[in-house]
Amino acid sequence: MILLDQVSVRYRRSEPLVLRNVDLTVGEGELAVVAGPTGTGKSTLLGCVAGLVPHFTGGVVHGRVVVGGRDTRTHRPGDLADLIGYVGQDPAAGFVTDTVEDEVAYGLECLGTAQPVMRRRVEDALDLLSLAALRSRRLRGLSGGERQRVAIAAVLATGSRVLVLDEPTSALDPGGAEDVLAAVHRLVHDLGVTVLMTEHRLERALQFADQLVLVEDGRVLAGEPSLLMEVSAVRPPVVELARLAGWSPPPVTVRDARRRADRLRHDLAAAPPSSPREPAPGPPPAPGRVRIRGLTVRRGRRQVLHDADLDIPAGVVVALMGRNGAGKSTLLSASAGLVAREGGVVDVDGADPADLPAQQAIRLVGLVPDDPRLLLRASSVADECVGADDDTGVTPGATRRMLARIAPGLAGAHRVNHHPDDLSEGERLTLAMAVILTAGPSLLLLDEPTRGLDYAAKSRLSAMLRSFAASGLAVVVATHDVEFVADVADRVVTMAGGRIVAEGPAADVLLSSYVHTPQVAKVLRPHRWLTVGAVASAMKGEG
Repeated sequence: MILLDQVSVRYRRSEPLVLRNVDLTVGEGELAVVAGPTGTGKSTLLGCVAGLVPHFTGGVVHGRVVVGGRDTRTHRPGDLADLIGYVGQDPAAGFVTDTVEDEVAYGLECLGTAQPVMRRRVEDALDLLSLAALRSRRLRGLSGGERQRVAIAAVLATGSRVLVLDEPTSALDPGGAEDVLAAVHRLVHDLGVTVLMTEHRLERALQFADQLVLVEDGRVLAGEPSLLMEVSAVRPPVVELARLAGWSPPPVTVRDARRRADRLRHDLAAAPPSSPREPAPGPPPAPGRVRIRGLTVRRGRRQVLHDADLDIPAGVVVALMGRNGAGKSTLLSASAGLVAREGGVVDVDGADPADLPAQQAIRLVGLVPDDPRLLLRASSVADECVGADDDTGVTPGATRRMLARIAPGLAGAHRVNHHPDDLSEGERLTLAMAVILTAGPSLLLLDEPTRGLDYAAKSRLSAMLRSFAASGLAVVVATHDVEFVADVADRVVTMAGGRIVAEGPAADVLLSSYVHTPQVAKVLRPHRWLTVGAVASAMKGEG
């Protein structure tokens, strides 16, 4: 169904190849998961299959891409619309209507679908992605995860035989991600749909894959998932645990890992669980402590945040979790003074950010939103860094040095001249993060900071946040990334329906949840282990 024959891609003559001599075949009714470090060409690979590269993005493509018998050199994206459904990393960028139901129906209207058929397909798509209750909602009022589900429903409704999905679960909570992947799995097995998807959180998707496609430095290696995991540079926690325990080939599901973990559980039974904190060096931020009392926010007739009370001590990383639409982003925005409150107070170092001028507020509270483009306004990465230095009054070059810590490749000489719009979602996020962190705020708020980041980048981010916390910074991270929370968080706060419903030490909250349990904990139950790092430390101590 999908054939790439010696495909190479270059966007600019002065730059290296993004893809190099790629050969790949994905059969009809297969689910192929594309994995690899951030910025190595995964999105370009998907763009080639969808016909977006080079017709929409520009650049030069050598070789041949054939999908369903159609050569993308002679068929533009519009000629492939009835065959291929594509959902990019930013689904909202592709919306053309105002409401959920209209967006799901739009593609069918463009294809001239008969009204009775259109109605049936729209209803099927809404049910498949659990969107029926949102059919009349305006798209601009949806959470990031809800927008992602709408975008997937819109391409599913057209009856596409090939789905190309770029990070389809990146904005979804664990339950929502399972729903989406289960729906995709049904399409593959029951309807014979061919799916090519990228996913950084392999712990979610690897169990569904018929084929794993590894992309690194523009080169591709494809094959059976468990075999390729032995050589892959990106590995989910269950595979890291298998490598630590010496299991070969490594299991790719929790169920298979549990079957092989009896000896490991026995060896760890006498060792006290631990989560070592070894912060990376970093500049000491100003100390901070946050007190939130009775914080209430209303949007129109809906009260989206109900009397939130929260204490965030300096030196602590707090993870804010909950399903999409639970109120996490609203709590962050209200804490930063960026949305109108119906009631409540926020005290950060004795001041309320809502009462301060913007230039003072950013030194008190720094918020990295889930859409990083809201913070980026320059025409290149280098200019963005210079502008951030000027805005915050820091030493020239400070923002670029911060960027080098988060994403070393992006701060390199051959990338800093790129326009932010030409970066991947994860790269834009890291650039926005560097801009905010350079100001040295007392309270750091991050909304879904791991979207688009590979495991190595998340590990660097985790170490950086722990270093800031160790120096006295108060950190709050709203995220669906359970594995990241297990690694970085001291405390976890769970929200539902705009209310805080649980709060406590990270291990207590994560291990008591059916939804927010990390892979290592699932494998080693009933013992209280959260991360591979903690297990490795215990095994090293015993050895």
